[in-house]
Amino acid sequence: MNDDSVPPRDTVYVPERIEFPRLLDFYELQSEEETRIHGFYDRLREGVLSTTRCENCDAIHFPPRVVCPKCMSDDLSYTALPHDGTLFAFSVVRGSAPIGMAEDVPFVIGIVDLEGIDVRLSARIDGAAYEDLSIGDRVTLKIVDIDGPRDEDRVFYRFEPVGHESE
Repeated sequence: MNDDSVPPRDTVYVPERIEFPRLLDFYELQSEEETRIHGFYDRLREGVLSTTRCENCDAIHFPPRVVCPKCMSDDLSYTALPHDGTLFAFSVVRGSAPIGMAEDVPFVIGIVDLEGIDVRLSARIDGAAYEDLSIGDRVTLKIVDIDGPRDEDRVFYRFEPVGHESE
């Protein structure tokens, strides 16, 4: 990972009026008052994909944790993750998308093997149709700012094929 590189950034919009209970909002509240993994979102806002590393057994788990599932220690610290990876698997969502994403269908979701580390994560893959992708394709991190009716500053991550120009 090149520390000087800045991942591309995009913004998604949440409808002004949300017709569903707060618990069904796909993007969780990310402040220190709302979640114990707020450090993950703070770093993502700064353009860094990260997760937690156990200081006791050195295990790395994604998503970030507050307790290590391997040794049960709560002595965890954040560690940066690579912004590049390869598609391990992917599929297309043609219907039954999460609330607020129905107008985005079809879209691709995938499992990404991060480069140089034993972390595999799921993410939306922007910038390519299902038929344009193959297992093993290189992808890179894309930061998505969440714009919507809530006052909270929210952010999430996606990936896009390497060489894709962000809109």
